Amino acid sequence: MITGVLATSIRLPSTEEVRKLDISDLAIASALSDALRDRMREYVAIDPFTVVDPFDGDHTYSAVIDKENPNRVVAIIVNKRDSLPQLPWSTIMGERLAKIQMTKEEAKALKHEMMPKEWGNFYPYRRNGRVAGYFMFAFQVCGQR
Repeated sequence: MITGVLATSIRLPSTEEVRKLDISDLAIASALSDALRDRMREYVAIDPFTVVDPFDGDHTYSAVIDKENPNRVVAIIVNKRDSLPQLPWSTIMGERLAKIQMTKEEAKALKHEMMPKEWGNFYPYRRNGRVAGYFMFAFQVCGQR
């Protein structure tokens, strides 16, 4: 007899779901994003200053979410399409986090909900001295809209 079913598919949260998070959810996402940044530093160099939001050019977009509450967005990752070889994302995400692909439009909407400021929200990351992509971390969120 089956008593419970574990959901195996995790989807991108809507902006409305993100808007409904409480302050404790933001604090948890912030702590998870700080730990994610530390793990990322094992594989890439993260610039100390933010740049213009990378919604032009040929990029792929992903959200990093908390598997324990998939409405908690931990980070947004923007990768240049030509940045190979790929990073070991499953190792970086660990057991708690999931990386979900999204469209440019979904990334813009999610970014605007989390960080309504129009520019300077993303940290470039480098591999072999070249910018390979950009991160926006939940620890940058100062409150809710």
